[in-house]
Amino acid sequence: MRRKLSYLMMLAVCLGSCKKSEVAQDGNTTPANGGKKEVLATSTVDASVVQQTVQGFGGASIPIWIGDLTSAQREKAFSTTNGIGLSILRVMVPTSSSQFAAEKPTIDAAKSYGAKVIATAWNAPSSMMDGLKLKTSSYGDYAAHLSSYNSAVGGVYAISPWNEPNYSASGWMGGTATEIANFVAAQGSNCGAPIMAPEPLDMSQSFINTYLSNATAKSKTAFVCGHIYGANPYNLGNIGKSVWMTEHYTNSQISGNDWGNAMNAAKEIHDCMTAGWAAYVWWYIRRSYGPIDENGNITKLGYVMTHFAKYVRPGSSKISCSANPTTGVYMTAYKNGSKIVIEIVNQNTATTYQTFSIGGATVTGFDRYVTTSSANLAASTVTVSNNSFGINLAPSSVTTLVSQ
Repeated sequence: MRRKLSYLMMLAVCLGSCKKSEVAQDGNTTPANGGKKEVLATSTVDASVVQQTVQGFGGASIPIWIGDLTSAQREKAFSTTNGIGLSILRVMVPTSSSQFAAEKPTIDAAKSYGAKVIATAWNAPSSMMDGLKLKTSSYGDYAAHLSSYNSAVGGVYAISPWNEPNYSASGWMGGTATEIANFVAAQGSNCGAPIMAPEPLDMSQSFINTYLSNATAKSKTAFVCGHIYGANPYNLGNIGKSVWMTEHYTNSQISGNDWGNAMNAAKEIHDCMTAGWAAYVWWYIRRSYGPIDENGNITKLGYVMTHFAKYVRPGSSKISCSANPTTGVYMTAYKNGSKIVIEIVNQNTATTYQTFSIGGATVTGFDRYVTTSSANLAASTVTVSNNSFGINLAPSSVTTLVSQ
């Protein structure tokens, strides 16, 4: 009996040791709970299931309002080697042609880094407006004004004729969805650049649907755009157009270096991508609450945006991924050629162990980049065995995995 008890005790010790070695599938990381085996929710990534094409991540520069970016700030904004890697620049179409040239230096710089430039008009010239409305009789003149701007700055990727036309308290040019559609149907081909529209304040489904119900306007619209002030990202359904989120900021009273606010932005970017949208564009690039501060330094918000902008490049395809496999953990995945990128937002205040399974592609390892309240893009590597692996996610962190 004594011999049998000793044998059972030895067996228990052996089983306990085995449990500790089982949990880390690839040997990269053991769970932060000290090795205790638990039932883990695996995130499944399937590269064979392709969703939307990603157009990029960006921000706005409006020189006539807050001054232009410096040469060093342009590099920090758009360079993938020495900066954030933003791939979209949003600018304003001024009402006066004398102000067109003010934006050209940053436009040219953004293009040199491979960024797309999109331009939005807040107002038409006053002679073309009746109060805050565009005169129907000025449709042709307004299209000529937009075309003249496009030529003056050397060409933009797309132009939006209205900014938040459904925001009646804005003080800038307003319009109904029907009115905007009528203008685009009549003059969209004469504006000098492809049309992006209708850019409503709250990405209003009804506003967008009404606009697109004009078949001629829809045919002249390159992609749908809007902002998410007052709304959460959501899937607009099969509208037949790519959807870009072209302006938002989370809180202008909070520093871009506030980590909690930066994490809110990380979750917001995740939500926009999960909604099936193609682009995410922050408001001012250089601002105290923006990705670059007034001293030209990349902020915590900027490092969060770097995770997406630098590693999920234009033309990448979003692929199937468990969006919320574990409480507090949010993920999206992308592919570009043979490269797989996984973006992970861990909102939990404790280290979270997460397992992964990859289908539709063969991956042997990842380069890992982690940003927390105290680290920026901290680099390491992860090995993968049989397309499965597990890693610890740092508390309140953003992690990017890029296949090797």
